[in-house]
Parts: sequence; C-alpha cells; structure tokens
Amino acid sequence: MGGHHYNPAAEPRNDQDVEAMSKAKIPIAFRDTCGHLLMPLNKCRRRTWWHPEECSHERHTYEECMYNSYLQRIEAKVQIKKATVAAGSEN
Repeated sequence: MGGHHYNPAAEPRNDQDVEAMSKAKIPIAFRDTCGHLLMPLNKCRRRTWWHPEECSHERHTYEECMYNSYLQRIEAKVQIKKATVAAGSEN
C-alpha cells in the first residue's frame, strides 16, 4: 500500500521573492504561496520544450504545494467558523 510521504519542499511559503518572480515572468495570478516552486518548474518546461515526463518531479512538488495551501485555507476557515460560533454562544 502506498502512503503519503512528507515533502518539505512542497510547503507553502508566505515570504516570496516578488522581484525574482517578476524577473521569471510569473503572472501575477500565480504569485501565491507556491510561486517559489513555479519558477524552477517553468525553467524546466522551457529547457525541455514542455515535454511532460521531463519535469514530473517539479510539477508534482508544485501541485503538492498547491494542495497543502488549499488544506491550510480550509483549516483556517474551520478555525474562524469555530471562533465565530464560540463568540456567538458567549453572548
């Protein structure tokens, strides 16, 4: 049975190098918490003429980061909802 292995490179980061992303021509819409992984992925894509199998590790790491970012947003939403319910029940 396969399992999920922790990949520290796929952790979303809030401290992004905006200047480096600008130089790498990353669109503004993609300069989020996983933008630091999109730069090496796009570099690999350009180097290999977008051959799908060549950049699979970089693509997987980027997609895993996007999923982890999604999970963090969902968890934050749950925490806000719990705090709102708790604040409402105190009144």
